[in-house]
Amino acid sequence: MTLRDRLTDEMKSAMKSREELKLSAIRSIRSAVKNREIEVKRELDDQGITEVISTLVKQRRESIRLFGEAGRDDLVQKEEAELQTLLTFLPQQMSRDEIVSLVQSVIAECGAQGPKDMGKVMKAIQPKVAGRADGKAVSDLVREALA
Repeated sequence: MTLRDRLTDEMKSAMKSREELKLSAIRSIRSAVKNREIEVKRELDDQGITEVISTLVKQRRESIRLFGEAGRDDLVQKEEAELQTLLTFLPQQMSRDEIVSLVQSVIAECGAQGPKDMGKVMKAIQPKVAGRADGKAVSDLVREALA
């Protein structure tokens, strides 16, 4: 079953069970996917849809941080619930230990020596963690390892 089919099935299920928050999150995914398809003038495959969902996850995390700083707990709870729904459509997330070991192996492959090689390491590691790890977390671990 493709990710597109799964989104459609989950949306129908959420409609039937009247889960408004889940339905809202799935509709936002489908809308973002449609917008990206219009942008690139072709239908997205599972990888493309995963990238769109990863972007939405990143946006939700930033919103949670900003709402938390502003003391808007009601909005934080809403965004966290939507984030949990979005995460169900992404591949299993990598643990910190998995990311650290991957960073070490990529640094060895690239022969990176210091912070100036961060771009080279990030370029090599991004395809390996796409949709499975937060880019900021990976970036922080790479910076830490190269320091």
